[in-house]
Amino acid sequence: MKNFFTIIGGMGTMATESYIHQLNLRTPANNDQEYLNYILVNHATVPDRTAYILDNSKPNPKISLLEDFKQQASLKPDFFTLPCNTAHYFYDELQAAVDVPVLHMPRLAVEQIKQDYPNTKRVGIIATNGTLHDGVYDKEILDAGYELVKPTAEIQAKTMELIYDDIKEKDYVDGKLFYELVEDMVKDEKCDAVILGCTELSLAQEREPITDLPIIDSQSVLVDKTLELALKTQKNKWFFVKKD
Repeated sequence: MKNFFTIIGGMGTMATESYIHQLNLRTPANNDQEYLNYILVNHATVPDRTAYILDNSKPNPKISLLEDFKQQASLKPDFFTLPCNTAHYFYDELQAAVDVPVLHMPRLAVEQIKQDYPNTKRVGIIATNGTLHDGVYDKEILDAGYELVKPTAEIQAKTMELIYDDIKEKDYVDGKLFYELVEDMVKDEKCDAVILGCTELSLAQEREPITDLPIIDSQSVLVDKTLELALKTQKNKWFFVKKD
């Protein structure tokens, strides 16, 4: 297969399924051949990223991720996507291990703020304990000139309940809980925009969409960028085929 990209997923599987579903829905295809070429690596047994980041004595997910990236790079995809925010803790090492571009989901999400909410000053981030601890969003938000707002202990407890107890464990989205924690960030913490910095939260947004609060959905932004790059590759392919 030529003109394809590789998705390193499975962290978690239902969140990856949400990413694929949105990608296929947004692809402007009128027949089978107009959909995108991609390889999905649904590596569900990658050790928990948050557990390792908070306690380095736990199994290291980087080992599995490096194996996946190197193995897939040998197939020469046009680019990689990594639909797991917490896994971007290892981004620099993963990108250094391959000659293929790896899209940076947190960076893309922060770049989207200027387009969607141009008057933003205070940017909130809700995510796993691991993502908040590793600071992958902190640098991107601060470098973009925004004031960083992290959740209170109460909001974070709600977030982890939704991510782990509901979505990961039961494949269930508590719409009321989801709305409450985002609303708390906007109204109580005075955020002008709130980044959903976990793909399980993106899954919650897909199933129980919040339409009246200023949300930046990191996975949705990654879907759009994936589609943009993949379609550009397809257009180049069609151009050269036609020219020949």
